[in-house]
Amino acid sequence: MTSAAPRLVSGRIGDVVARADGGPKVKGEFAYASDLSAAGMLWGHTLRSPFAHARIRSIDLTAALTMPGIHAVLTHGDVPGQKCYGLEFADQPVLAIDRVRYFGEAVALVAAEHPEQARRAAERIVVDYEPLEPVVDAERAVEQDPLHPDAPTMGHGYRRDPRPNVVRSIVIRHGDPNVEGDVAISGVYDVGIQDQAFLGPESGLAVPDGEGGIDVYVATQWLHVDRDQVAPCLDLRPEQVRIHLAGVGGAFGGREDLSIQIHGAMLALHTGRPVKMVYSREESFVGHVHRHPARIWAEHRANRDGKLVCVRMRILLDGGAYASSSTAVTSNAASFACGPYAVENALIESTCVYTNNPPCGAMRGFGAVQTCFAAEAQMDRLAAELALDPVELRLRNALAPGDVLPTGQRVTGSMPVAEVIRRCAALPVPEPEALPRDPIRLPGGAGNVTRGQGVSRGVGFAVGFKNICYSEGFDDFTAARVRLFLDARGELAAEVHCAAAEVGQGVTGVIAQVARTELELDEVTLAPHTTATVGSAGSASASRMTWMAAGAVQLACRAAKAELERRGELGAGDEIDLERVYRHERTTPLDPETGQITGERAHVAFACAAMRVVVETDVELGLTRVVWIGTAQDVGKALNPQAVTGQIEGGTAQGLGLALMEEIRTSDGLITNASFTDYLLPTALDMPPVVSDLVEDPEPGAPYGLKGVGEPPTVVSTAAVVSALRAATGRALTRVPVRPDDIVGL
Repeated sequence: MTSAAPRLVSGRIGDVVARADGGPKVKGEFAYASDLSAAGMLWGHTLRSPFAHARIRSIDLTAALTMPGIHAVLTHGDVPGQKCYGLEFADQPVLAIDRVRYFGEAVALVAAEHPEQARRAAERIVVDYEPLEPVVDAERAVEQDPLHPDAPTMGHGYRRDPRPNVVRSIVIRHGDPNVEGDVAISGVYDVGIQDQAFLGPESGLAVPDGEGGIDVYVATQWLHVDRDQVAPCLDLRPEQVRIHLAGVGGAFGGREDLSIQIHGAMLALHTGRPVKMVYSREESFVGHVHRHPARIWAEHRANRDGKLVCVRMRILLDGGAYASSSTAVTSNAASFACGPYAVENALIESTCVYTNNPPCGAMRGFGAVQTCFAAEAQMDRLAAELALDPVELRLRNALAPGDVLPTGQRVTGSMPVAEVIRRCAALPVPEPEALPRDPIRLPGGAGNVTRGQGVSRGVGFAVGFKNICYSEGFDDFTAARVRLFLDARGELAAEVHCAAAEVGQGVTGVIAQVARTELELDEVTLAPHTTATVGSAGSASASRMTWMAAGAVQLACRAAKAELERRGELGAGDEIDLERVYRHERTTPLDPETGQITGERAHVAFACAAMRVVVETDVELGLTRVVWIGTAQDVGKALNPQAVTGQIEGGTAQGLGLALMEEIRTSDGLITNASFTDYLLPTALDMPPVVSDLVEDPEPGAPYGLKGVGEPPTVVSTAAVVSALRAATGRALTRVPVRPDDIVGL
């Protein structure tokens, strides 16, 4: 269990290491992508659609082109190469061609001497739209005209679904889904649209190299896949497009898809000058993907002793206008629908649809958040029906190594679900605070005039799990390059190249720790993260980056060390420069008709977390205060315990936000609260103390036995907070975020 911060020591594996970017960020000295500049640079701006669905009849650029300071006004006809791009499927136009499919879709670009000139010129572009009926109801979408008649996601090994607007559907059949139990509990659950809400809006700088190529400095999560999408659209070879990681102000999945990369590069190549683009907060809300909203129908059947007999669940996800990573989210939602429990019989149906709502894609938890909320609510209801302690019910069904998942995959690695549950349940819950007390420590804070009357206390519990790394046959790998040389003092030093995106999770610290450990050196420096000097590192997502980067750097360091031992020593001017690629164990796709594994595994590994939450709720006003959170998490091996604890606290905050306040609201596809005034985020006053117990059960085959830690706390915290709210209010609370009127029953 963590308490006071351990003593800082010099960074090897297992040590507590101070973050190199911590001081500059706290002092306001950190250089984010929005701080970039270049001599002679222009400013870019994007004209976006005011409609969720409309046909474009014509675009008149005349007035914009004649304004002072304007250097370029571009539309889809100016895209020099492929007209469409996409993270997994090229279904999204670089600039809208004949129609727009969501509110805020990019239609035209402007480059000017000053950002205000660019903005005003964009306002002078005349677009003749013919509004079309928007597809906004996910349940009706499968009966309406297709938004993508060519069905770009079909024919990729997925289950063939002939219904219009289906991005992907998957059915997992396990055992006998018709088996009956002694009791059955059913419910319908809804999850709203959550935004990644990173504090640094999309921004970057595109610089032409004078030879037809381009350097793009941008806040991103996946440098090489950015390059591989940008280059074809610019009609350039991959080596002509160099993506460099700029300072990232948070990501959480929202930077996996492109934002300014192609647009800035187009303007820079067209004008021959550097072009900077920085989104406003409102533009950021429409300029990146969000968490999928969901409706989930669930039925749990069990025997009187609490043993789960069968789980049936139907999941409907709204993917918005374009595919992004929706196909993978659809599969993940289904794969983890039963929770970290041994279930012999299951029928899970998961479907994602295209609509004219905001595009959705990767966000921390990646499908498992939505189904964990529903499944854990069902477990609480089942415990009440059976008159069992909710913790005991979970222990009786806890997954363990050797158990078989509903996909048919046998758990062969570390899976300490029961240990995690026990250790979380053992954390001491704080005693209630006496009344009267400072209003700031009551639900609603200083604005709650009840002074404690009508406040009810509740304790909730939840367990969740998720995969680590990519799945279903994705050829996932990470490259790292190590250079050994003699420094100016004649002492051995190392430089490590890895394109792993540092998005705030601390992977640069992990890379340095691994290099120092393997090379037994303190003089280790990290080269800039770029596509220009090293192979792909993959994405900073799926809780994979620490695992994969550690594996790649470990391989490269060991190879460099072996070469040094072979040579004996380095002379002045000599160096060793080696690159190695790390791959984890191979995965295979799920069967498109049954959802069963087609090889040994569909997922590399799993991590689980349990969480206990104490809330106080003013049941008359519907206001809630989260008092305390205790969690135990399966972390494999904590390479830097302080960083692991920080990830748990950050992930918990995002889950708390989804439980109580965070939701993008739409009306006919239009976002109505695209600002931090109306889209509410947890602040320091909303976050309670978080006590974290790190359960270290090393994962076989993983570097140092580690597991990714960023997603499990988000997966479980929404369910745990709402569990506590139900205990405090006695209400079903089947939708998140929970609104005050849900509590008071208006």
